[in-house]
Amino acid sequence: MAMNFELTHMPERPDKPRKTGLTMVMDKGLSIRDCENLIESSGDYIDVIKLGFGSSLITPKLDRKLAFFKEAGMPVYFGGTLLEAFIVRGQFDDYLRLLDKYKMEYAEVSDGSITMPHPEKCHYIHRLSKRVTVISEVGSKEEGILIRPTMWIDMINAELEAGAWKVIAEARESGTVGIYRPNGKAHVMLINKIVSKIPSDKIIWETPQKSQQVYFIKHFGANVNLGNIAPNEVIALESLRLGLRSDTFFQYLDKGMRNPAIDPRTLSSNKSTVKAE
Repeated sequence: MAMNFELTHMPERPDKPRKTGLTMVMDKGLSIRDCENLIESSGDYIDVIKLGFGSSLITPKLDRKLAFFKEAGMPVYFGGTLLEAFIVRGQFDDYLRLLDKYKMEYAEVSDGSITMPHPEKCHYIHRLSKRVTVISEVGSKEEGILIRPTMWIDMINAELEAGAWKVIAEARESGTVGIYRPNGKAHVMLINKIVSKIPSDKIIWETPQKSQQVYFIKHFGANVNLGNIAPNEVIALESLRLGLRSDTFFQYLDKGMRNPAIDPRTLSSNKSTVKAE
């Protein structure tokens, strides 16, 4: 990944197209001009864009937006809630025609809004995986609904076996359900149990809140897959990944660099004070 200047002790970040260290951005209604600005300012750090929930149905100039992302080489897909809206109405074949109409190369399969037997969900994943790259999503959108860690693991494994490329761990755009507690804190035991059985590079962790991004970067490193990132937070997230914000500043530094010796020539007379770590 290109840098403007050289700095030592930086983590390696793979170039695009990446298989790990993915950043999934949530588009909740960007204009075409917003999309142009987003790609110009942050395109190197975005791996995939989700058109949130069922917003694709009412997004103005959808054709132009999808064409722009395609020309920019940016994978984009409809949110899983849109598929659920088709399924609950008995219109799955219409959804397939929709993917063909817009030449979509990715699709999301979720069951966060409707109740669906898991074998049926895996059936949809399998069918879609024959046509497009599938990203599935595990976890309820409803606050207070707890899923046992063993069930999370079983569902993720089954969805990967059915043909999912990556599986999203649900948190909603609020970051207060699924893998998080209502206060936004991570369900540490749940997360640890999941990664004890599932390769972490197969999971995209939804992290809409900065504190959640910090947790996963500190826990899994710079190349953890993170999703539900706001468009205006992409550069800020990449800075967190690289240890260029205070929250992850010492992540990649040697221990001796935590309290570096101060060269008195860099101090402006005796007016400056040095605050010890």
